[in-house]
Amino acid sequence: MNDQKLLTAGIIGTLVAAICCFTPALVLLLGALGLSVFVPGLDLVFLPLLALSLVVLAVALIKRHRRLSGPAKSP
Repeated sequence: MNDQKLLTAGIIGTLVAAICCFTPALVLLLGALGLSVFVPGLDLVFLPLLALSLVVLAVALIKRHRRLSGPAKSP
């Protein structure tokens, strides 16, 4: 996977997990659909997803920084 795809996946995953974790959007949607029984387990899914997405984003940014900065020159 190239740097741009990895960066895009990290950003999208982080945004989706953050929206679902920190806003009541998913809770309201599940309540409207009559599936509010799944609401207590959302943190068990979305918090690890958020952490994983942030790790993917960090790896992509580190790889991109190393690629753009070029090889290190020794004095």
